[in-house]
Amino acid sequence: MRVVFVHGACVRDGSWWWHRAGAPLRERGIDSVAPALPSCGEDDRPAGPQGPGLPEDVAAVRAALAQGDEPTVVVAHSYGGIVTAEAAVGVASVRHLVLVSSYLPEPGESLSAFGADEPPPFLDFDPDDGTFGARPELFAETFVQDCPPDIARDAAALLVRQTLAVTQQPVRAAAWHDLPTTYVVCTEDRGTPAAAQREFSRRANIVIEVDAGHHPFLSQPQTIADIITSLC
Repeated sequence: MRVVFVHGACVRDGSWWWHRAGAPLRERGIDSVAPALPSCGEDDRPAGPQGPGLPEDVAAVRAALAQGDEPTVVVAHSYGGIVTAEAAVGVASVRHLVLVSSYLPEPGESLSAFGADEPPPFLDFDPDDGTFGARPELFAETFVQDCPPDIARDAAALLVRQTLAVTQQPVRAAAWHDLPTTYVVCTEDRGTPAAAQREFSRRANIVIEVDAGHHPFLSQPQTIADIITSLC
């Protein structure tokens, strides 16, 4: 069994975001990978109006899923659920999807379908620059308030601007229609309120609530590792 972790919006280096949960999994013989998302500027093209978007992210994750035939659990965080919905379709090795404070879009839906009418104060949208990002001054209190101070500091250093178009680009397929899907509701999440997550989770087969903020794989890595191990 292996895990493919798909990170959320406006950050880079998925391996770092996943490292605290990946360690206990590795001790149990479960390997994991965290593909880079081009729309976050993680390849040779910068984010922006002409930069990579959702199709490139889908292709990157799909390539990671296709690297072997070992049974695979995909763990998608936040925006990562949008990417995974399309990327995991028809990949024979994928056995289970785990959505962490995330989304299960239907074909034709985009990230914007799950957002509030007004832009949240902790995000900055720049239509002229064609990017969006988390406001650094609000990041700690919104997204990592329950993480150790050193982890919160290192997380803030990995914020990036992302191609704005990903918020409007619809997925073309929905893997969760055909795969067992677990949704992890983060009850202390200040970015995506628990009430909204519970609505999103209605499309999943299994719902698990964790008393954690937006990044439980950083604040409670053992809990997330235990959830994944229970699916293997």
